[in-house]
Amino acid sequence: MKKLFTLTFLLVCGLSAATFAQRPEGAGRPQAEPTNNIPGTIDNSARGNGKVSGTIKDSVSQQPVEFASVSLVDLKTNRPVDGATTDDKGKFQMKNLADGNYKLMLSFIGYKGKQIDKIKIDGRTNIDLDDIVLVPDVIQLNAVTVTGQTQMIEERVDRLVYNAEKDITSKGGDATEVMRKVPMLSVDLDGNVSLRGSSNVRVLINNKPSTILASSVADALKQIPADMIKSVEVITSPSAKYDAEGTAGIINIITKKNTLQGATLDFDSGVGNRGANLGLRGGYRTGKMGFNLGGYGRIGYNIIGKGDNLQEGMKNGVPFSVRQLTDSKNTYGFGSYNLGWDMDITDKSFITASVRYGTRNSTSSQGISTLNSFGTTPAKNSFRDVDVKDLSGTVDVNVDYTRQLKKPQQEFSILTQYSRNNRTNDFDADLFDSGTSSTLLGQEGNRNASYNQESTVQLDYTSPIKKNQIIEFGGKGIFRQVDSDFTYYSNVSQPRQSSSLVYDQNVAAAYLSYTYSTKNKYTFKVGSRYEYTTIAATQGEVGLSIPNYGNLVPSINVSKTFKGGRTVKAAYNRRLQRPGIQFLNPNINAANPQNITVGNPDLAPELTDQYEISSSWFKKSVYINFSLFARNTNNSIESVRTTNEQGVITTTYGNIGQKQNYGANVFGNVTLFGKWQIGGGVDAYYVYLANNSNDPSLGASNSGIVASGRVFTNLTLPKGWGIQGFGFTRGRDVQLQGYSTGFRIYSLGVKKEFANKRGSIGMSTENFLTKAFRINTELETPTFTQRSINDRYMRGVRVNFSYKLGKMSFDDQPRRRRKSVNNDDVKSGGDGGGDGGGQQAAPATGGRPR
Repeated sequence: MKKLFTLTFLLVCGLSAATFAQRPEGAGRPQAEPTNNIPGTIDNSARGNGKVSGTIKDSVSQQPVEFASVSLVDLKTNRPVDGATTDDKGKFQMKNLADGNYKLMLSFIGYKGKQIDKIKIDGRTNIDLDDIVLVPDVIQLNAVTVTGQTQMIEERVDRLVYNAEKDITSKGGDATEVMRKVPMLSVDLDGNVSLRGSSNVRVLINNKPSTILASSVADALKQIPADMIKSVEVITSPSAKYDAEGTAGIINIITKKNTLQGATLDFDSGVGNRGANLGLRGGYRTGKMGFNLGGYGRIGYNIIGKGDNLQEGMKNGVPFSVRQLTDSKNTYGFGSYNLGWDMDITDKSFITASVRYGTRNSTSSQGISTLNSFGTTPAKNSFRDVDVKDLSGTVDVNVDYTRQLKKPQQEFSILTQYSRNNRTNDFDADLFDSGTSSTLLGQEGNRNASYNQESTVQLDYTSPIKKNQIIEFGGKGIFRQVDSDFTYYSNVSQPRQSSSLVYDQNVAAAYLSYTYSTKNKYTFKVGSRYEYTTIAATQGEVGLSIPNYGNLVPSINVSKTFKGGRTVKAAYNRRLQRPGIQFLNPNINAANPQNITVGNPDLAPELTDQYEISSSWFKKSVYINFSLFARNTNNSIESVRTTNEQGVITTTYGNIGQKQNYGANVFGNVTLFGKWQIGGGVDAYYVYLANNSNDPSLGASNSGIVASGRVFTNLTLPKGWGIQGFGFTRGRDVQLQGYSTGFRIYSLGVKKEFANKRGSIGMSTENFLTKAFRINTELETPTFTQRSINDRYMRGVRVNFSYKLGKMSFDDQPRRRRKSVNNDDVKSGGDGGGDGGGQQAAPATGGRPR
């Protein structure tokens, strides 16, 4: 055992020396503990030597049902004499039972109750009921159990779940590729994620935030390896227990965890024409204590792009034009290391802790040829050779305590988290006097060091009220500090003045949530959350007067299950979106001097009202889900673009927008011959955008329909072989000042599992029929127009290998649910969201060449 962990540690350390990667990893796992003496049972009943045990499973998924209540009722008196609660494997046990005739009552919220008659205890009777199934009131996608397959998608009472671990085409990739396959999500070629047309989506990792996500969701997703993702949960109507942030909803990425007894070591690797990865996970568990240690590295190379950007307009009656041709080459390396620990303090309380450290090393080399024309002045040709470095280190520390109380499902928890991201984002540019590298005129650049720190304390209490009601309430405090220092240098012109931003934000929150299930299969979940935010900020030596604000955020979720496998759900909630550091940071990003970006520290939060109704239906091997939604956002944060006398476009942000989205989603799947799954869906919405600016030169509005679709297929073959295919397409995207053309992405993969089931080897290829994708973008304002063409080279092939070592016995110790902090409350991803406010010498379209 000691040699095994020494090997794990040495391999992980070797990985860190070779690459830098980032893989947020949560510790702990969903668990439950059997509990006897259910309130209402007769504690002073005569005891005997009888025993009743069994296992409760979901009738659809055949997975264990945790926390189900089991009561043993005397047939003569019709009173309960004993009871139990199932553990994480769905098992229960009642001992020392007196002789007699009984019936067994089984129940759990979200499932139909069940009764088992004719339980007779006589002498030393030992009754093992084996597997007992409960039928869910909320239908899941895997409504038909298919031998050899697990459904890709599940629908639960408040979320949709995509089972990413079943996707062999994503192996060796990152979370961006996984997100593209999740219904209702859209991911552009820069990795920017949107849900039903809105990019204001909060992303969590194992129900927890990380400061890397606060900087840029798109960049953070590239740091999470697809191999480590178990599932992705899409929560379109979060309950009051979740933070109020994320106007479109919440995406929760669940990573794989080690739940086995003894020692294990998992090895994953892959290599392709555009990247390579290496990962190790080790775990050790004995008795009431467990440890896990992991490391992951990923490098990217041969990531190239080309761009052609033309800007034309009038300034003070004089026409101008700027054309830029861009060639770029990007490389990156991510590294992530995590250590987790958990321990049962008593049979009713446990503690978990985890530490994760991640590093990132991203570089970009860009050549920008610029042709400037202004009025009758002769056109001027220039060239810039720009090097961009984006380096960061992130640490996340969690310590959580949970105490189970007397009743089943009744518990109290104290959750704490500390998270900090240190980031260095610089650029250096060599300036030449012609359209190619000729005479060096000089150098200029920018240095921007920043950190984003969060400390969180959260208290939660959950308790059942009778057998069909649950109440939840709690409080939370989030304490944030953001600091950004920036300087400039130039030997060509006068450099800009150095400055800084210090931004302290504290959030105090309290919530109350109530769930009620009726006998006629209605489920109601209502709640409300109040958050009060205080802000203290300084820009340079000047204090900023940013008012404090409070928000009351209600939520209502209703579901009804009908006969024949149909479920209808309706929901309303209000959400808010606070601006992230990339919107606030006053550092002037001038890597491309013709397209400058600068943040606005005075931004206020957005407020959104969202309505949703959905219905799902299944019969035999066919599943269909349909939903309608409406979303209205006021005070939204929108881009403000202006131009000066030299045709330089400056982009900043303001609370001047209004957004309205009305749309529909439909998706489904079918299983043929018990081996072949085919599924897909279509998302479409009408969008209206307006910035409501009083300045005619800045006013803009636009509207239109945006549609996208996806299809996947999964074929299980004999002897461990499997084939999967995937395709996604999105039509023209409507933007406030114009549009961008659509794109398509597709992949095909094959995998062979070894006979011992301990490992596999596979190959996948992406976009193999197309050398590059071309995206056209057109923007128009009262003062200028902009047309951009960007070519993205995304053809790739990967070979993947994985293997598992160690003892593979199951943990006999009953475990409990893992709870953790989740701060889902900051708007991230600036104008397009792809660069996280970092330095980027790309056209001002929000995208970046690859």
